Amino acid sequence: MTRLEPVRRNHGAQKALGLVFGIAFGILLQKAGVTRYEVIIAQLLLVDFTVLKVMMSAVIVGMVGVHFMHGRSWVNLSVRTGSFGSTVVGGLIFGAGFGLLGYCPGTVAGAAGQGAMDALAGGVTGLLFGSWLFAWLYPRLSRFLDRGEFTRQTLQEVLHLSTWKTIPVVVVLLVALLLGLEWLGL
Repeated sequence: MTRLEPVRRNHGAQKALGLVFGIAFGILLQKAGVTRYEVIIAQLLLVDFTVLKVMMSAVIVGMVGVHFMHGRSWVNLSVRTGSFGSTVVGGLIFGAGFGLLGYCPGTVAGAAGQGAMDALAGGVTGLLFGSWLFAWLYPRLSRFLDRGEFTRQTLQEVLHLSTWKTIPVVVVLLVALLLGLEWLGL
């Protein structure tokens, strides 16, 4: 039994940790400026890459953190399959909301939390309505969603490298991309 086993069994502690980490994530999104409509629209117009920089930084931290925790048996990793159909439908839904309102689900929550009425009225309502609509349409979409199944393959398996040999390669590439964006003034 690991030191974290009591937390795994305690659903109240898991909810409290989720709330604390969710609030921290929202604060970081707000401090980075990606909860502002102008910043997101500037990203979509390819004139300000703040959103991409925040996302790439989050990928680096998350990748290292998850694999560190997995190495200590604090979390379990489960690679899921995907499909072309679900990727297309998910991309269309995400893209429609992102393009129409200028927020993604994470940034709309942060923007609503800081008092942006467009995020609260349009974003939260859109998330709820979109979730309901997808659930209602799911029986009709399920055949399409399963088309073109992807294999359960990780980047490490594709590269034929161990996890801790793959991570530095990805980190170096992402940091180089971040530095390149800064150098270009984006």
